[in-house]
Amino acid sequence: MAQDNSMLDGTIASVDAAVRSLGLEDDMREVLVEPWREIQVGLPVRMDDGNVRVFRGYRSQHNAARGPYKGGIRYHPNVDLSHTRALGMLMTWKTALADVPFGGAKGGVSVNPRELSMGELNRLTRRYTMSIHHVIGVNRDIPAPDLGTSAQTMAWIMDAYGSINGHTPGIVTGKPIELGGSLGRAEAPGRGAAMVACRAIVDSGSSPEQNTVAIQGFGAVGSSAARTMFDNGAKVIAVSDIDGAIINTSGLDIPALQRIVIEGGTVSDYTDADALNHEDLLSLDCDVLIPAAIEDVITAQNAAGVRSKFIVEAANRPVTSAADEILVDANRIVIPDILANAGGVVASYFEWAQNIQVFNWDLERVNRELDRKMNEAYDITKAKADRNDVSLREAAFDVAVSRVAEAIKLRGYVG
Repeated sequence: MAQDNSMLDGTIASVDAAVRSLGLEDDMREVLVEPWREIQVGLPVRMDDGNVRVFRGYRSQHNAARGPYKGGIRYHPNVDLSHTRALGMLMTWKTALADVPFGGAKGGVSVNPRELSMGELNRLTRRYTMSIHHVIGVNRDIPAPDLGTSAQTMAWIMDAYGSINGHTPGIVTGKPIELGGSLGRAEAPGRGAAMVACRAIVDSGSSPEQNTVAIQGFGAVGSSAARTMFDNGAKVIAVSDIDGAIINTSGLDIPALQRIVIEGGTVSDYTDADALNHEDLLSLDCDVLIPAAIEDVITAQNAAGVRSKFIVEAANRPVTSAADEILVDANRIVIPDILANAGGVVASYFEWAQNIQVFNWDLERVNRELDRKMNEAYDITKAKADRNDVSLREAAFDVAVSRVAEAIKLRGYVG
């Protein structure tokens, strides 16, 4: 099957624009774009029926000029080398913009986790960990959960890695609290996305209470974003998950909806709302649209139908490059993923630091420090966008690329 390189091509195009804007040399551009190490592994796993099935796993370590590689592990049928490489590159810019001491990486396995039992997922995760254990480490590469993985997946990775290297909780972030995970880590990606959304709303002369919100994806990120927007007074009128979408223009009771999902239900089990087509959610007449599921959901084909003033990329690259141009030309404000989606890696940094220090923070400290880092990232991005009269995405990449380029120069790789 031919690889879809659209995400990779779009990310490189953003880097190239930043390279031109910053006046960087061609040799620096090559160092910025090329991944530093990649690994592809075959993963034979004994299934519950006794047969052996071989899965394909990947880890792309894009850049470590500013610190150890950092990035999630994704279990999804669309995972391939190009896909993993693009996501790893995005992590480099995300950690740089958030100004945490990490580089960027991404890993994954081409699998539909919904089709595997817990025992099969356990064995698959342990096989994957043993296949890449020599390229990860507390000061080398620290994985985290991503689409299709969870705190339980991280616990299995920690245990498998520890069977070789001893008890090493700092090898992964996003772990269960009982195994050294951090309070607030699970909610941080959605909280961070909602925070920068509220900042953008206020900067436009409005307030969260005056805005309506639609959220595509009600998983860990989307539900946390919904709750934070709800708690800040915004009216969340529509949400969706993999099984359905719902709408109530008077506003959804987000805490009640969260309870339904936590108890094993879906958003469609919420009764005080009408059913909605998945595609129609993206074109709702609302103020804020938060794509919080997967990439490439707003494309050149449907971007013209997006009516929201603010599009907040809580997922990784949910807006394609072609769609981004259409939205910017239509005076939509797109808050890019390397800013909106940075809350997770910021809280992962806090978890990693706690593990190294063997000292746990309370939730108030985690949220206070998260709010500070997200506000700083938003402030520097917004100031650069205003000063240079460019989009928030262009400004964010300028800031991130300049920070990584400076680290590369100081290390002596270029210049």
